[in-house]
Amino acid sequence: DQILAANHNYMRRLVEPAIGTSQFDVPGLEDNDVVIAAENLQLIPVENIFRAYMATSSTSTSLYQAWKRGDTMFAGHAIPEGLVANGPLPYVMDTPSTKSEEHDVTTSAEEMLRQGLITTVQYTAIRNSGLVAFGMAAQFLRTRGIILVDTKFEHGTNRGGKIVSQDEILTMDSSRFWLASDYDSQMERFELGALDELNPKSYSKEFARGFSEGERGYTDEQRIAIAARYVVGIQELLGRRFEPDMRPRDERVVSGLRKTVESLTAR
Repeated sequence: DQILAANHNYMRRLVEPAIGTSQFDVPGLEDNDVVIAAENLQLIPVENIFRAYMATSSTSTSLYQAWKRGDTMFAGHAIPEGLVANGPLPYVMDTPSTKSEEHDVTTSAEEMLRQGLITTVQYTAIRNSGLVAFGMAAQFLRTRGIILVDTKFEHGTNRGGKIVSQDEILTMDSSRFWLASDYDSQMERFELGALDELNPKSYSKEFARGFSEGERGYTDEQRIAIAARYVVGIQELLGRRFEPDMRPRDERVVSGLRKTVESLTAR
């Protein structure tokens, strides 16, 4: 939880000029604090996923699974010929899905407009701001030796009527990150015919999914491997050693809540 909080807050500040935020900073709260203060928004029931690569995925709503099925369209985009698993897409695709209590459904912007889930003005805003934020993040992460493969953004309308982002932003749970040096090396060998497939080192929840066996829990060894991968990922992102708060979680939560309430009541 601390790694993801630090990840979110670091990237939130980077892309906030493009997509806004429901969150506000509280004096005394560190980036890795698990308490986050944010305004309640009027939810826009759409999750917008931006994809720069066709990453392999076991998720049925992914572009990869649509490509494997032989589909010709995905979320309003024609699936190009000549794609390869974990290879780049010709452009960054906006691939929205509806938010559902049961499961998300990937669909096109046109279909969501027809269903009345979103207005043209709303979707134009979240698509354009999302593309700008994706570009900002991708360019920055490359300087840190990380490839931004895909990510999701969620939005709502604040009290001032402005559409802003909510929930986690560009984290290892909501995005796929690859180690750039590993990917570039593999791509060079793949193009020369010395490698049959691309399988880059990943800093994302997909790595943990690889251990999943239905409802069976992780072993201690798997938990250690997942934790180590996330620690390495956050250190690559921050460019420095990650220093966790070693207090018990309940103590950290209570402390964060106290600081937040004190800050709000002092306004």
